[in-house]
Parts: sequence; structure tokens; C-alpha cells
Amino acid sequence: MDDLAAEFEAERGRLRGLAYRMLGSAAEADDAVQEAWLRLSRADPVDNLAAWLTTVVSRVCLDVLRSRKARREEAFEVFPEPVADADPAGEAELADAVGRALLVVLDALGPAERIAFVLHDLFAVPFDRIAPVLDRTPVAAKKLASRARQRIRGGSPLPAADLARHRRVVEAFLAAARGGDLASLLDVLAPDVVRRADAAALPAGAALEVRGARAVAEETQVFGKRARFAATALVDGAVGVVVAPRGRLVLALAVTVEGERVAAYEVIADPARLAALHVTLA
Repeated sequence: MDDLAAEFEAERGRLRGLAYRMLGSAAEADDAVQEAWLRLSRADPVDNLAAWLTTVVSRVCLDVLRSRKARREEAFEVFPEPVADADPAGEAELADAVGRALLVVLDALGPAERIAFVLHDLFAVPFDRIAPVLDRTPVAAKKLASRARQRIRGGSPLPAADLARHRRVVEAFLAAARGGDLASLLDVLAPDVVRRADAAALPAGAALEVRGARAVAEETQVFGKRARFAATALVDGAVGVVVAPRGRLVLALAVTVEGERVAAYEVIADPARLAALHVTLA
């Protein structure tokens, strides 16, 4: 048993990464890995331990995803306060390593699509091994991964050069917001920039619309620390921002870029509007 435990521990990190991409929750990922260990400890000797564990963890994750369909995971405040050293499970580090935008997009997939995509595209598992996990044929599993890939990567009507420029501007805005750097914010905001927002995105009494670079920059400074949860993404085909604590979308910014500056952005927080957005990787 000691040898088996040592072999399992050698696989734990990979399995946790696999389960986290499938579930978007560090706690649930750890539970899935622990369930795999319990099953292994009761199983007959296994020839290909890595493959066996991958299959078991994937099936456990599939069951979790299916049971989650009728509910949502814990709700987050619109602007959750980041608290230093308040994350013993390392959830923030996992989310940053995986990519918050990817987690948001994965969360929009159906359970079978998500499992097929993660296994094949992120962990290079062949479709003949994915098929039994999903109770599908290899051809059907391939179609699921392909459909997921199209939804994740999406596209934009913008020419490639414009898309790259917009991405550069939005990333500069996000970097300045994270740093709370007023000068950098003023550099990236157009003089007559407009910030609009859903009421749900703002503290009580805050203006739904703010105009002018300094006013918008100063407001962004106040909320800038929440930008640690943010990442660039395509929002309805344009480069924007998603704010996703633990990979769960709570805000999206639809950004208008003109030249090398942000001309306007809208903060979307209403649940119905968020659900209607088409978010893909930028």
C-alpha cells in the first residue's frame, strides 16, 4: 500500500490540475482526486495507473458537472474584496495559472463538451480513451470536443490588425487598473471617455454614467484592486474584460477602443445580461 500511495502522490498534481479545469473549483477538484484515491485503494492491481486515474477523475467530474446543471455554485458579491492570505486552497493561484477567461468560457459548456475538450485539447488524451468516460463513441467524443473548441475560441468581425491593437489597449487599461496608476490610466483613457454601468455593479448611490478621463480614472483607482480577478476576453466579438473570482463570471466590461485609447466602457453585472453575452478567448 505504501508503494501504491507513493505512485498516487506522484500523480496528484496532474490530477488536481485536470479536475480543476473540469470543475473550476479547487475544493471540488480536491474532492474528486480524493475519491479517485479511495477507489484505487479498493481496486484490483492496475496496469496503467496514470490512464486509470485520469478516467476515474474524469468520471467523477462529469457526475459533479451534471448534478450542477440545476444550480449555481456559491454566489459572489459583485465586487468581492480580495483579502491577502485568505485562500489556503490556493484557488487564486490555480485560477491565474489556468486563466480566468478560459475558466469563464469552460463554465458555459455542457458537461460532456467540457470533459471532452479538457481531456483532448488540454491533456492530449486520445478520443478512444475519452469515449468510455462519456459513454459515447470516439467519433461522438471528437464532435463534442470540436464543438467546444469552436465555442471557446470564437472569433471577431474585426480585422486582425485592429483586433491586436484593441487587445493591446485593453490590456494596458487593465494593467493600469490593477496597479491603481492614475497617470497610466489617464494615458490610456480618451479625454472624453464615458463609463456606463448596471446598477448591480456599483455601490448604492453611485452614478450610472461617468464622463471625462480624470473622473473615470479616479473611480477606476478605487475599484482597481478588484482587477486582480479580471482578464481580457472577447465579449460579443470585441476585446473586453471579464471579472471572475474563482473562475465565475460576475462582471464583464464591453470596451470601445478608438485609436490607442479607451473611448468608453460599460460594466455589465445584471445576471440576465451576463447570461446573454457571448464570451470567448481573446
